[in-house]
Amino acid sequence: MSNKTKASITDMLRASNLSITDTRVKILELFIDSNGALEHSSFEKLAGHSFDRVTVYRTLQTFLDKGIIHSIPTTDTSIRYALCKSDCSEHDHHDHHIHFKCEECGNTICLDETTVPEIQLPKGYAAHNIDVVVSGVCKECK
Repeated sequence: MSNKTKASITDMLRASNLSITDTRVKILELFIDSNGALEHSSFEKLAGHSFDRVTVYRTLQTFLDKGIIHSIPTTDTSIRYALCKSDCSEHDHHDHHIHFKCEECGNTICLDETTVPEIQLPKGYAAHNIDVVVSGVCKECK
């Protein structure tokens, strides 16, 4: 890990008032090094060593609560996670953007520059979250 990456991870954890542990640092490093979203089950494979599943789950939940990562809906029972942009925080967490899942390679990426369509709900309804996942073939697989 480069010194710049390590400093960035340390800054992220400190800004969220979290202690700097080896597991938190390694998980954030995996997010930074990935080209897309990660599943809970992929951390052990990517890290090259065993992670305690409960520790990974708790770490991911803490990162969700602090606005460091966001979850991405899937059509199966798995959950994918991706890093939030720097403007998310514990009290102002907004991940309203479109995600793209490649049907060939399985990679899921955030499409931050793509506008989420405006949803007109019936009177009396209030949206708290909008999840949009587009599936197709990514530019690398095309």
